[in-house]
Amino acid sequence: MSHMENALYSPYGAFELKAKYQRNFGIASLSMLAFVLAILATFWIIAAMEDDVVIGGNAPVVIQTIADLGPPPAIVKKPPQVKVDQPNVQAPKVGIPKPVADDEVMDDDVMLATREEMAEIVAPDIVSDASDDIIVDINEEDYLPSIDEFVPVEEIAQMIQHVQPEYPRLAEQAGLEGLVWIKALVSADGNVREAVVYKSSGTQSLDEAALKVAKDNKFRPAIQNGRPVAMWVTYKVDFQVPD
Repeated sequence: MSHMENALYSPYGAFELKAKYQRNFGIASLSMLAFVLAILATFWIIAAMEDDVVIGGNAPVVIQTIADLGPPPAIVKKPPQVKVDQPNVQAPKVGIPKPVADDEVMDDDVMLATREEMAEIVAPDIVSDASDDIIVDINEEDYLPSIDEFVPVEEIAQMIQHVQPEYPRLAEQAGLEGLVWIKALVSADGNVREAVVYKSSGTQSLDEAALKVAKDNKFRPAIQNGRPVAMWVTYKVDFQVPD
């Protein structure tokens, strides 16, 4: 009986391990925590030492992409800049105002001429009768614009007398029809100074017939600032075979 009790209550075996495992587990946990803290402290010290090291007085540049490299340095050497001395310019001197005569003093109460008054001063007289004929007193040496020049006007030139060109005989017999666009330079007196074929009809004889009588047409000149001016205009000539 005593032998059996000694076997059940022996101080060795699982009972002894259970009695000491809490102390061993605590020691192992503290040792592992100390090891982890030591590793973290080592990394922190190394990082702090790298931040304190400055190469050439500037922080290191980290290149992550090709775009961070920037443009390559110029191969061609630039010539040295020449220093140019600034001119010695003296500051203006402000003197004492001198009295002048009354007739030399500018009048503050000045009335400027209006647009209509200026037009009456410089514009020539335009005389018109019932037949729409215009007589304009214009100097022949007035400026004539180029064919592509834009002329700002209040009223564009209007055709008041159209001369119908003669239908070319051969083209009429062949039944050729077409539309010719003529570009004409209308002077300030309403006459056609120059004319060109702006858009062809496709038939040379029709183009030549329309251009031949272009200078026989009459226009009401364009008006700019109340006075007639020269400008280029475009009109069409339609050739249709009569039925």
